[in-house]
Amino acid sequence: MIKRKSILITGCARGIGRGLVHHFTNQQTQVFGIDNDSEEGNLLREELQHPENYTFFEGDVSDEETVKKMYEQIVEQTGGSLNGLVNNAAVANAYSTPVEELDLETWNRYLAVNLTGPMLNTKYAVPLLRKAGGAIVNLSSTRALMSEPNSECYATTKGGITALTHSLAISLGPDIRVNAIAPGWIDVSRHKGKKSDPYEFRDVDIDQHPAGRVGTPEDVAHLAEYLLSEKSRFVTGQMFTIDGGMTKKMIYEH
Repeated sequence: MIKRKSILITGCARGIGRGLVHHFTNQQTQVFGIDNDSEEGNLLREELQHPENYTFFEGDVSDEETVKKMYEQIVEQTGGSLNGLVNNAAVANAYSTPVEELDLETWNRYLAVNLTGPMLNTKYAVPLLRKAGGAIVNLSSTRALMSEPNSECYATTKGGITALTHSLAISLGPDIRVNAIAPGWIDVSRHKGKKSDPYEFRDVDIDQHPAGRVGTPEDVAHLAEYLLSEKSRFVTGQMFTIDGGMTKKMIYEH
């Protein structure tokens, strides 16, 4: 039975989730991951420095029976406790069709993965988190605060994540703290598995960020580590923007 700290990361196979798995397994934390991409979820183990700290589950986070069975297995391995839940899984494409052409199936898929998924995982994680005095981190987005054209599906669900965060913080406190991270432009090109290709940044891509660079999954991981730790025990119900200052920058033309 696992005795050390354990967390679950949803959407672990690619992107920010993959970077989070690298970070936390290196911290000697037992990481459980779920993703519907079984190939990449299993290949991830081969690139980890500490693969023994990683357990992968294949499945759809919006399917309740799948989520329930996964938590039953986590209980068997941990004795019924979990130190952290990172709700990261999402349909990550920010753009869809113009709203007048948007089909209901696409809209419902975004809602299912991006909102129902975090709700279901939280539902089944709560007894385990309460036993361990654990915490939840939800991945929102700066697109919960601002938009480009034809991004209604993604922006709406990320806005919902922000609201879900403060609602859960009030419902679950003081036993369980709940916070959100809203990333801006994060370079995930090194964390796409076999599909990984370095992104060639233009000068304007870099220069538009007040911090002088785009973000990395490691930036998100460091903040998630803090929010899951005892160091943040007076922090709950908050959304932390991590975007190199972009949402604070005036865009007026001069």
